[in-house]
Amino acid sequence: MWPIDPQLFAAFIATGLLLNITPGPDMLFVLAAGSGGGPRAGVRAALGIGAGSAVHTLAAAVGLSQVLATSALAFAVVKYVGAAYLVYLGLAALLRRAPDTEPAAAAPVITRVFRRAIVTNVLNPKVALFFLAFVPQFVSIPRGHVALQFAILGVAFCITGTAVNLGVGLASGTIARTLRERRSVKRALDKAVGAVFVALGIRLALAEAR
Repeated sequence: MWPIDPQLFAAFIATGLLLNITPGPDMLFVLAAGSGGGPRAGVRAALGIGAGSAVHTLAAAVGLSQVLATSALAFAVVKYVGAAYLVYLGLAALLRRAPDTEPAAAAPVITRVFRRAIVTNVLNPKVALFFLAFVPQFVSIPRGHVALQFAILGVAFCITGTAVNLGVGLASGTIARTLRERRSVKRALDKAVGAVFVALGIRLALAEAR
């Protein structure tokens, strides 16, 4: 027997898609990654964000996210570590010198972007609190298997979110790859990517638990 109420599940998917297409930190990260490294980097960033969301789903399903919701110290530690990491990535992009050849520079960026996407998503406590606050609204207590319902809903949200971000990553990467053939545009894109990461880090640092 399907553990989730079908009507609640349909409402969850519809609501989740609306949230997925609303620009937020994850989408901006994917957009910046695609702009900085091309379509492959955009795709890897989207997959990394999806993997990070899966970690949050698992943590919330077993109750670990409750720690972030109730402990101001835990929230602050995770928040500032994540913010510092984003600012570091932004400054690195801002200070990076334009290379003479594109392929040699693009390869390490594409290799690292998946890992960076996971780290930035996992170290964002707002994502954990979002899962803890949003997903339970669509859990049917009378049907039982609450943890299983939570996990299924979380995975569904990860899938829809990853699909949307894949589209964003591919589109931004394809457009940026065409533009980056000109060195002046490439330098401008690097600066823009760095500014986005720094802005995301500052935004995370200023975030409140409630």
